[in-house]
Amino acid sequence: MQKPLEFTGERFVPGLPGEIAHEHWHRYAFTRRFIAGKRVLDVASGEGYGSALLAAVAGSVVGVDVDPEAIEHARIMYAGHSNLRFDAGSAAALPLPDASVDVVVSFETIEHLPRELQAPMLAEIARVLAPDGMLVLSAPNPVEYSDARDYRNPFHVHEPARGELDALLAVAFPTRHWFRQRRYFGSAIWTEAGGPGVETLAGDDAHIAAAVPPEAMYFVVVAMKSATHLFPAVPGLSLFSDPAELELARIDARAADVQRLDRLLHERDAALDRQTAHVQHLETLVAERERIIIERDAQLDAADAAQQTLIAEREQAAHQRDILALERDALAAERVTALRARDTAAEALGSARQVAEALDEERDRLERALAAQERLIAYRQSVRGWLTLPWMRARLWWQRQRGT
Repeated sequence: MQKPLEFTGERFVPGLPGEIAHEHWHRYAFTRRFIAGKRVLDVASGEGYGSALLAAVAGSVVGVDVDPEAIEHARIMYAGHSNLRFDAGSAAALPLPDASVDVVVSFETIEHLPRELQAPMLAEIARVLAPDGMLVLSAPNPVEYSDARDYRNPFHVHEPARGELDALLAVAFPTRHWFRQRRYFGSAIWTEAGGPGVETLAGDDAHIAAAVPPEAMYFVVVAMKSATHLFPAVPGLSLFSDPAELELARIDARAADVQRLDRLLHERDAALDRQTAHVQHLETLVAERERIIIERDAQLDAADAAQQTLIAEREQAAHQRDILALERDALAAERVTALRARDTAAEALGSARQVAEALDEERDRLERALAAQERLIAYRQSVRGWLTLPWMRARLWWQRQRGT
């Protein structure tokens, strides 16, 4: 089984959901009315599914793509179509001979080439077309595709505006019929019996009028190489949908998912409201806590200041105490010195007193001796003294003799 090509972000591959599928399918379905039994070239055939769709009604189809991997994939994938082949080649240098095809199909190709290669691409298409050949080409409308959406497709090198694209086509294709393609959502009513004509309406609950066709997201141009070639009749409106309405189912699924997400969003908002209320409550508690902390910090600062003052006062008192202690010690030393001096003075005084007493005794003795001498002298000076003096001397001599 052939492995599917990887979706690069630009080239459409079967199985890819979304609007890109309807847009690509619709272009090929729209083109089938122009190619019945004819030789067809699909420029930039990509995965190959479009060429295979065309081969179901065309006489023959050649798919050309610049990517060898895509060509090899298409050859294997669509090998069951006997009137379909795939060749590698550039859109600006097609690997086909002159006037070899009746219809060229090129969808969403020209914008992938630089501006200088877009004219050569159209010239190559004109070269391989028969004189009365037809080109069916699509290209994005840069006004809506890029500018209005503020979007730049990284795979698009140059998106020509309508006037520029028309001028490029006019060189080889004098007759050009322009169609607009865009997804268009609404309601469809059709008769089961079938019938001609198309009615387009637009409005709301207040007004209904004929619908104004929207601006093209993509231009589809059917260009004739011959100015005299009659343009086949086409309907004024072509609608396309897949039988399973996959795109509508996808949209409904997205809508259901949006509703689910909306419910989740409401639940989240309610939870956020509750959390917000809780946060506000916590913020109130935090603010109160901050206020208390500020008050306590102020109290602590005051207490710290008071403590520092007390410490300073205590240190000052201790310093004063140390000074007083030093003074006390000095006074004590002076007192000891004074006491010692007093004791010394007292001792000296006692000694002086003893000396004085001894002196007093000696004075008294001397005074007595003096008085005795004075009496003796007075006695000796008296007659009696002179008379008794020899007796007294003899008596003293006798006493001394006896003592020996």
